[in-house]
Amino acid sequence: MGKSEPYASFKYPEFNLFLLARFAIVFAWSMQFVVIEWEVYDITHSPMALGYIGLLEVIPAVLMALFAGHVADRKDNRKMLMSCIVGFSVISIGLFLLTWPRMIAGLEQDKVLLGIYVLIFLGGFVRAFIGPTVFSLMAFILPRKLYPNGATWNSAAGQFARVLGPALGGFTIGLIGVHWSMCVIFGFSLLALIALTGISPKPIANKDSDQSVWSSLSEGLRFVFHEKSVLGAITLDMVAVLFGGAVAILPVFAQDILKVGSEGFGILRAAPAVGTSLMMIVSAHFPLYKNAGMKLLSVVFGFGLSILVFGLSGNFWLSVAALFFSGVTDGVSMIIRDTILQLRTPDAMRGRVASVNAIFVGSSNELGAFESGVAARLMGTVTSVVFGGTMTLLTVTATGLALPDFRKLDLEADLKKQSSD
Repeated sequence: MGKSEPYASFKYPEFNLFLLARFAIVFAWSMQFVVIEWEVYDITHSPMALGYIGLLEVIPAVLMALFAGHVADRKDNRKMLMSCIVGFSVISIGLFLLTWPRMIAGLEQDKVLLGIYVLIFLGGFVRAFIGPTVFSLMAFILPRKLYPNGATWNSAAGQFARVLGPALGGFTIGLIGVHWSMCVIFGFSLLALIALTGISPKPIANKDSDQSVWSSLSEGLRFVFHEKSVLGAITLDMVAVLFGGAVAILPVFAQDILKVGSEGFGILRAAPAVGTSLMMIVSAHFPLYKNAGMKLLSVVFGFGLSILVFGLSGNFWLSVAALFFSGVTDGVSMIIRDTILQLRTPDAMRGRVASVNAIFVGSSNELGAFESGVAARLMGTVTSVVFGGTMTLLTVTATGLALPDFRKLDLEADLKKQSSD
C-alpha cells in the first residue's frame, strides 16, 4: 500500500461524498472564523477581543467532548453529522443577521459584539460533536486496510478547505463585505448536507446498552492514557499549537504591523494551510511511517522555528514564507498523529478516542488563540509571538529528553499488520 496505491480510497463512491462533505463543512467553518475575526477586530481594535473568540468556542467544545464521543459510538454517525451541519447552518444565519447593517441599525456595537460571542459559544457545542462523528464515520466507509490512506486524504480535504476558506474570506470581505460573506458560508454548509444524503445509514459501533455513560467515558480515557504512543503524540502537538497560536492574532499583523489590508490578511491566513495541504499530497505517495517518533519531534521543532521567524519578520513575503513552513511541519505532525489513532483505536471506541484527541489538540487551537490574545496584550504583539515560538522549542526538547521510547516510535510494523487483516 502507500506508494503503490496512493488513490486507493477514491475507488469507494461513498468516500468521495464523505470527502466532499468534510471539505465543505471545514471550508465553511474556516471561512466563518476568519470573517468573524475581521469583524470583531474592526469593531474593537483589540487583540484581546480576538482571544475571546477562541476561548468562547473552546469552553463548550471541551466540556462536551467526552460526552460527544460517547454519543458518536452509540449513534448512526451519518445522521449525527447531518444534525451537526444543520446546527452550524442555524448559527451561520444568526451571524448573517448580526452583520446586516439594516438589521443592526441603531444597536450599540457592544450588543452586536455580545450577540456574535453568544453564537460563537453555541457553535462550540456543535463542534464538540463534529470531530468524533467524522472520525468514526470514515471507519464505516473504507475497509480497514485503507484506514491510513483514507486518513491522509481526509486530513488533506480538511486542509484544502483551510486553504481556500480563509483566502476566500479575506477576499470576499473586501469585495462584498462581511455580511454577504456569511451568505457564502451558509451555501457551503448546505453543500455538505447534500453530500451526506448520498451516504447510506451506518451501523452503531458500540451496542453495549448496559454500560453507563461514566463507564463509557472512563474506558476511552483509560485507553488513551495507557497507549503511550497516542498520548505522547497528541500531547506534543497540543503544547506546540497552544504556544504557537500566532495565527489567532493575524488581523493585528495585517492591519497594524505589515499593513497589507484584507487581501494580505487572507494570504497570511491561508499560508499555513497551503503548506499543510501540499505535505498531505506528498505523504500519500511517500508515507511517513518509518521513525515516526523522531520525525514528529523534528517537525514540531521546525514549527517552533517558523513561528519565531514570523514574529521577528517585518516583511510581508518573509512572513508568508514562515507561515507556509509552519504549515508544512504541522502537516507532517498531523499525518503521524492521525495514523497512530486510526491504526491503534478499536472501532467501538473511535468516538471517545477522537473526543480525547479533540480536547488535547483541537481545543488547543482555541486556547492558543486566547493565550496569544492575552500575551499580545501583556507583552506586545511581536514579543508574544516570539515567546510562543520559544516555548514550543523548549517543549520539544524536553519531550525528546524525557521520553526516549517515543523517540524510537516506528509505525511500519503497525501498518503491515493492519494491511494484512
